[in-house]
Amino acid sequence: MGYKVAVAGATGNVGREMLNILAERQFPADEVVALASRKSLGTECSYGDKTLRTKDLDSYDFAGTDIALFAIGSGPTKIYGPKAAKAGCVVIDNSSLYRYEPDIPLIVPEVNPGAVDQMRKRNIIANPNCSTAQMVVALKPLHDRARIKRVVVSTYQSVSGAGKAGMDELWDQTKGLYVPGQEVDPAKFQKQIAFNVIPQIDVFMDDGSTKEEWKMVVETKKIVDPSIKVHATCVRVPVFVGHSEAVNVEFEDPLSADEAREILREAPGIMVVDKREDGGYATPVDCVGDYATFISRIRDDITAENAISFWCVSDNLRKGAALNAVQIAELVGRRCLQKA
Repeated sequence: MGYKVAVAGATGNVGREMLNILAERQFPADEVVALASRKSLGTECSYGDKTLRTKDLDSYDFAGTDIALFAIGSGPTKIYGPKAAKAGCVVIDNSSLYRYEPDIPLIVPEVNPGAVDQMRKRNIIANPNCSTAQMVVALKPLHDRARIKRVVVSTYQSVSGAGKAGMDELWDQTKGLYVPGQEVDPAKFQKQIAFNVIPQIDVFMDDGSTKEEWKMVVETKKIVDPSIKVHATCVRVPVFVGHSEAVNVEFEDPLSADEAREILREAPGIMVVDKREDGGYATPVDCVGDYATFISRIRDDITAENAISFWCVSDNLRKGAALNAVQIAELVGRRCLQKA
């Protein structure tokens, strides 16, 4: 007997990926329900070789639904998340709403699967920020070996992290630059994104960092180890899908780049592509549609004791969002839910 699964926000970028990945990974579901707002009621969504029509999230009864994957943003989640949880449904939320609450687990299954047991307190599990998820997959096996002291990361984040509006703006601005009179002013982003990079994701905070940077700090501590110091600079780049990160890590114990490379080759969820030759590394284009987090450019940092640097790339709509949520659902099924 399988599970009944609902996907809230099924018509959005992440919701559609959730449906795709549930089908690809043959999640043991007897029934999958696509939920959306009333304005999208009846919209068709693909689920494997099936076509689902969306149902109204506002009137949906979550009683009898085992797991709900939420991709609807913090505002609607604040309304419908507790409603679903109270009905006995396990909510796996992709928004930032619950990530920083101490009694709600924030999970990357390759890193802290044991935290799933905490979900019984409120029946809610938080999915981390996309940029954090791919980084901690790489950090955890290295931390287990040599204990990380400090991480300095610069991100190069694709426009799909800002949703469909972000992807449309890059597309429209790029076209507009080639057609006189059809230029497109910034709307979703703070400045022109076509042929440009923007060193701001989310709002600025009092210390000069952006909220996206703050998220990476707080989430890494919650998922991996509160003692790790993290300094982040998050940048939006004109790439449609796939986040990239340049990561520098300092350890308490000695760890060479060669040993780190071998550890990462054996770590779950990671693909090492690290040839010291032209093109011997992964780029965002290479990772689109893939489950793995790709690691390249692993090298010793000779300016600091016990330090290495590496390049990290992942499909942000997959590992950064939908895939991680489905992996959490698989974890919940194995450890928390019992089906006859």
